[in-house]
Amino acid sequence: MQYKFFPHTEEDIKLMLDKIGVPSLDALFAEVPEEIRFRRDYDLPSAKSEIEIRNLFGNLGKQNKQLTVFAGGGVYDHYTPSIVPYLVSRSEFLTSYTPYQAEISQGTLHYIFEFQSMMAELTGLPIANASMYDGSTATAEAAIMAVASGKKANKVLVSETVDDKILAVIRTYTHFQGVQIEVVPAEDGITSRTAMQEKLQQGGVAGMIVQQPNKYGIIENYDGFADDCHQQKALFVMNSVAADLTLLKSPGELGADIAVGDGQSLGLPMQFGGPSVGYLCCTEKLMRKMPGRIVGQTRDNRGQRVFVLTLQAREQHIRREKATSNICSNQSLMALWATIYLSVMGKEGVKEAAQRSVDGAHYLYHKLIESGKFKPAFNQPFFNEFCVKYVGGDLDQLQQRLLDNGILGGIKMADDMLMLAVTEKRTKEEVDLLVSLVTQ
Repeated sequence: MQYKFFPHTEEDIKLMLDKIGVPSLDALFAEVPEEIRFRRDYDLPSAKSEIEIRNLFGNLGKQNKQLTVFAGGGVYDHYTPSIVPYLVSRSEFLTSYTPYQAEISQGTLHYIFEFQSMMAELTGLPIANASMYDGSTATAEAAIMAVASGKKANKVLVSETVDDKILAVIRTYTHFQGVQIEVVPAEDGITSRTAMQEKLQQGGVAGMIVQQPNKYGIIENYDGFADDCHQQKALFVMNSVAADLTLLKSPGELGADIAVGDGQSLGLPMQFGGPSVGYLCCTEKLMRKMPGRIVGQTRDNRGQRVFVLTLQAREQHIRREKATSNICSNQSLMALWATIYLSVMGKEGVKEAAQRSVDGAHYLYHKLIESGKFKPAFNQPFFNEFCVKYVGGDLDQLQQRLLDNGILGGIKMADDMLMLAVTEKRTKEEVDLLVSLVTQ
């Protein structure tokens, strides 16, 4: 079989397949379902002029339907001040490669240092690294950190209220690391503390991972969880939406050893799901187990303030098996985006945006319950995202009706359960429109 788009010869391909013990390329991709495989020739047009290309993509772009977003699940439609993309797109920042050499990249190192400082303040933990790929991979790295820090403990507990997507990434990351993942069950949408305590007492636990707000949007009470973990010599890890920490108790206040999460809520557009930026913060005791890099501040031989990469536990510096490198490549540009957003908005601005999101979500929640078409899914406090049970008919039909009217109407969590999110961008008129469509 000829693979005309492959740069490798038949001999190259056979050598690689033999090495991994697979008879053919078809066998290599056997797990990919047949119905989603592309079996036709590519429709590659002949050469076009620049004007034709611009018109082609302009017309393609017009096919996108601009929706009013009431969906969340980890990615939220927050407002981005216009100055943020303007500054990020300047040539000093928007380069094809993240420079490593301190002597030619003081600007890059400076804003990463500021990002670290801001994330440390948000999470209430003293050490932050130079950003991660996203919140899910940061959480997986935290699980590996916990095992690396534990003495002969290879089990990591994950609350059932942690987002299923995050749990899937944790399982993938830890599959070949000798890490055992156990799920702690939930009751009425929150982590069962009793179940967690029982699993901790069984021994061999390196860490416990929770999420705040959790996958249902619920604000859980984690007071005392860190003490439970520390009594059994396990680390307490919290995954949080970055912007939400402006109003909620910080992981540091709750005694967490590691704080992780996604920074998309810090003004990063949704962009069809990416790119985003993750954060990872920890106590000083754990900083040498932290993956990636840390930017530090010092003085040069002229007494000027300068920035340097420090604590680089990377394979080019130390023995490979001791390295803590990760997938991140530090997402420097998105870290810059979040840093400028936080600088422009300021502490009070970020708090106000979060409070407006909370207020809008509670307004929508009460209106939906009053309509008689929904009832509460949980009797728990929530932030800007909540679950309700639809009793007014078929949930799929309702979501389609909303879609037909330009509204992305939440995430279907079960046959009768819908999760809706509200941000500071949603107006009262938009919320009222959604409610009116529900009551039709």
